[in-house]
Amino acid sequence: MVYQNVVWVIALVGMGLVTLGFLYIISQVGRPADADAVRGLNRRSARWRSALFFILLIGFFVGSYATLNQFPIPEQSGPLAAKQVVNVIGRQWSWQMSIEGQPTGDTLHLVTGSPVEFRVTSGDVNHGFAIYAPDGRIAIQTQAMPGFDNKILYTFTVPGKYMVRCLEYCGLGHAPMVTEFDVTNPTGG
Repeated sequence: MVYQNVVWVIALVGMGLVTLGFLYIISQVGRPADADAVRGLNRRSARWRSALFFILLIGFFVGSYATLNQFPIPEQSGPLAAKQVVNVIGRQWSWQMSIEGQPTGDTLHLVTGSPVEFRVTSGDVNHGFAIYAPDGRIAIQTQAMPGFDNKILYTFTVPGKYMVRCLEYCGLGHAPMVTEFDVTNPTGG
């Protein structure tokens, strides 16, 4: 199910109902009304407003729960218990990436099928940390901000060469701010 399509249908139904309401009001403009009819209309109108308010309120809570229930941002206050942890520091104009427990200069190799925790920060200005899959699509992204660690959890399913780019303009060297790492199957293939 694509949430965007569901929201679009709900929006169209809502717009249709509003249009029908306006058409009804326009059709009633020329009719004379006596005092009893006006009082009855006011009571019905108050009931409709109350009912509509509660329907919208319930719809807001149901919609909020449905869309935020599977919120993709993991808890930021503690470790995420991933087998692979990658520390990332963005600096003008490079990425320093290291697997926790390995020397910083080693080549980064990750494996498919196992969650990877990326702890992303910046040493200077804001950067946009984006990992591009081998097919050129963004696999996952977050902000790299000075003095704050953003944690993202991602499980690679496709082996290959992944590219990291900066998505937020960070100065003259922004465009070549690129690094790569390999993702292989656990068996090494």
